[in-house]
Amino acid sequence: MNRYLLIVLRITLPLAVIAIAGIIAITMINAKPPVETKSPEILPPLIRTQRVTLEDLALSVTSQGTVSPRTESQLISEVSGRVMWVSPSFAPGGFFEHGTKLLKVDPYDYESGVIRAKADLARTKLRLAEEEAEAVVALKEWNQLGDGSANALTLREPQLADAKAAVAAAESNLETSRRNLERTEIRAPYSGRVRQKQADVGQFVTTGSVLASIYAVDYAEIRLPLTSNDLAYVDLPLHYKGDRGNREGPLVTLKAKFAGKEHVWTGRITRTEGEIDPKSRMIHAVAQVRNPYASGGDAERPPLAVGMYVEAEITGKTVSDVAVLPRLALRGNDQVLVVDSENRIRLRTVTLLRKTDTTIIVAAGLTENEIICLSLLEAVSDGMRVRTTDTGDIS
Repeated sequence: MNRYLLIVLRITLPLAVIAIAGIIAITMINAKPPVETKSPEILPPLIRTQRVTLEDLALSVTSQGTVSPRTESQLISEVSGRVMWVSPSFAPGGFFEHGTKLLKVDPYDYESGVIRAKADLARTKLRLAEEEAEAVVALKEWNQLGDGSANALTLREPQLADAKAAVAAAESNLETSRRNLERTEIRAPYSGRVRQKQADVGQFVTTGSVLASIYAVDYAEIRLPLTSNDLAYVDLPLHYKGDRGNREGPLVTLKAKFAGKEHVWTGRITRTEGEIDPKSRMIHAVAQVRNPYASGGDAERPPLAVGMYVEAEITGKTVSDVAVLPRLALRGNDQVLVVDSENRIRLRTVTLLRKTDTTIIVAAGLTENEIICLSLLEAVSDGMRVRTTDTGDIS
């Protein structure tokens, strides 16, 4: 009996548990409240914006170039001879002042030439004195013995003129000899620096020999290439025929890196070159820096040396009531996205004054405090709703 009961319990208990669980599940499902369906809400895109500020803006143009001397020349010997002495500053990179003696050529032959020229002058002056005395005697004799008018030869006028010409020639020869003697000392024609040395002590030089390449250090110049569009933003001193060229050009800020540090110099555009480069179609403005080898109050600043590569920023014209916006605000060639008071996008065509890699300058088409969309939207339509912050700017 007990065995039969155990078998019945083993069969009926699991079935009872399953039945009870099913009843509970059906009861819970029937007791669940009905689910309300709701359509998904699509929010307008959140955008970055910037308010328009109209301002007066000083434009500038950037360029680059290499420093070169304003005045450069070759030092040439005007006499022949052996170099006897050179100045310690007569070396590549050496500085010298105007009038400094740089070289000396053996003057012996030229000193002898001066002595000979003096002797020739003395002889010609003696002859002139003799001819003047002979002319006085001839005139006196003719007045005592002659009849009628005496001819020039009788009065020794040709001989007197020849003696005077000989004196003049001797004086000129003496002056030339003295000048050649002075030229044995080669002096600096201006304050400058030696670029290349081509003569030294013991070397024999001839008239016309190149002794050195030198350049002045009073000014440095930089040729700055500019495009035709750049000319619209700067007031360059363009010179015309008959123009004296006294108009002052715009300021230039020059920057260069030296020994790992950036240094700054200031100069001014002094002229533009007369030709347009036929290959690049650029015009070159010439910037000039006064006293480039001075420290300028900064002991760490190097000289603005010849050959240094510099970047230049030329101060341009000042424009009024323009808006400066990031480049990403531009859509197409001349449109921006304006957000109106209802937070809707409006396509606006504007007049651009200038475009750079990072900014645009709008000359017309925008008003103060208008909100400009800066976000890149995949699909834009006029009147599309967007979300912005209360201030009109999202960082």
